[in-house]
Amino acid sequence: MKNTVKLLALAATMTVASAASAQQEAGTWLGTLGVNKITPKVESGDVSAPALPGTKTDVGADTKPRFTVGYMLTNNISAELDLGLPYKHDLYGAGAINGTGKLATAEVLPPTAFIQYRFLKPDSLVRPYVGLGITYAMFQKERGSGQLTAVLNTGGPAATFKLDDKWAASFQIGGTVKINEKWYLDASVIKTKLKTQAHYSTGQVQDVRLDPLAVNVSVGYAFKGW
Repeated sequence: MKNTVKLLALAATMTVASAASAQQEAGTWLGTLGVNKITPKVESGDVSAPALPGTKTDVGADTKPRFTVGYMLTNNISAELDLGLPYKHDLYGAGAINGTGKLATAEVLPPTAFIQYRFLKPDSLVRPYVGLGITYAMFQKERGSGQLTAVLNTGGPAATFKLDDKWAASFQIGGTVKINEKWYLDASVIKTKLKTQAHYSTGQVQDVRLDPLAVNVSVGYAFKGW
């Protein structure tokens, strides 16, 4: 009888320990802070006439801090909001004007909401996950250079432009590695299907598919309640 009681007590202790170590179980809040590199995978349309046929654009990468807030809806399903600072991208001549150098800069703030599925059990050391989300790309501070004016409005006033804000679908694959009961490492890759249109002060327009790829690494903290 005493042995039975001891076994039951041991089992209860192990159950409590297992529950305490369930870092990402239902009802848990998740917060991360890290860095994110966004690299656009550009498919540029031509600037409309009277620009030189084949006048295209390429876009450079940028790296900024990234923070997220998430909540475990169930032991395997979570909701996450990705936030951060605006990314500043350089725009370069491509196609018929390849080699003309930097034409402009533009900033974009892309908050994204994800629904994620996390594999394995909440107390697993490693938890892979996939996510499906929606991004709202907000463009700001678009600034043209002298090169942009030379290409679009030679001899005229400085050329300016505006990029359309757009909704886009985002796809995520990542994983977490547990450090202790509260802290963990998080890394993911996010692909966003984003297309926008540039409107130039010269009256010309240009369709640009950006389709950025984001790669990020963060440190996370898990907690119950506020």
